[in-house]
Amino acid sequence: MLFGIGLAVLFAMVFGGFVIAGGHLGPVFASLPYEMMIIGGSAVGALIIGNSTRLLKKLGKSFSKIIKGPKFAAQDYLDTIFMVSKLTKLLKSDGPVAVEPHVENPKDSSIFGAYPKLLADDFLVTYIADALRLQVISSGSLNVHSVEEVMDHALKTHLHHAHEPAHTLQNLADALPALGIVAAVLGVIKTMGSIDQPPAILGAMIGSALVGTFLGVFLAYGIIGPCANRLKQIIEEEAEIYHVAKQIIVATLNGSPPALIIEAARTSISAHNQPSFSAVFDGLRSN
Repeated sequence: MLFGIGLAVLFAMVFGGFVIAGGHLGPVFASLPYEMMIIGGSAVGALIIGNSTRLLKKLGKSFSKIIKGPKFAAQDYLDTIFMVSKLTKLLKSDGPVAVEPHVENPKDSSIFGAYPKLLADDFLVTYIADALRLQVISSGSLNVHSVEEVMDHALKTHLHHAHEPAHTLQNLADALPALGIVAAVLGVIKTMGSIDQPPAILGAMIGSALVGTFLGVFLAYGIIGPCANRLKQIIEEEAEIYHVAKQIIVATLNGSPPALIIEAARTSISAHNQPSFSAVFDGLRSN
């Protein structure tokens, strides 16, 4: 929704301001297909040259994320607290053996299965299951700091790969002004080949060449750069749910009081997604 509104405002202000100032869009629209072919085509070619097939696929999927926004809502953070709390409570009360069926086959687990949206996030499920699986195979004898270190490393690796499309988009945004200059230079070369033409014709040709510079800068700072920034924001916001899961698991293994564990996890969530104190503790009592 906001993405579409932003695009509408962007185009309205840029082109509307140009028209109000006395500009004519005819020459811009006339040269736009050719300039877009040069700039857009070279940008796509550069992406193909500089990235793997895997990353290009991730980049394509990332545009859906930019438009839709973060996949987790306030209820999902609440559900994560409930789900992980159930697993850690089972670990503490009945021991590692009781948790083993849930972490070995999360898809068949009654605890994981009660939260289908969370279960659909492969990394979240694996992240939780692997941390608890360490306790299962070690019969609960592992050092808590070692478990935390493993979880930190797993999350760092995940976020590194999750940020790859955003870095690629930012690199593209940085390159687009230069590609716009390439298109403009080609337009100047074309103009110089027609130097014997009347001033009116030469002026139109120079104006057409300058559309390339405009388009490169417009795409870079008006669309691609903001998309890269928005994607980074979404990835960082979605990562909060992994931190919540980690905090509950590590604090539980460390022997902290249950109420303190839950409250620390709740308050680590950003304000717009943070569930209320009563929602968390009333929900835990009813579960």
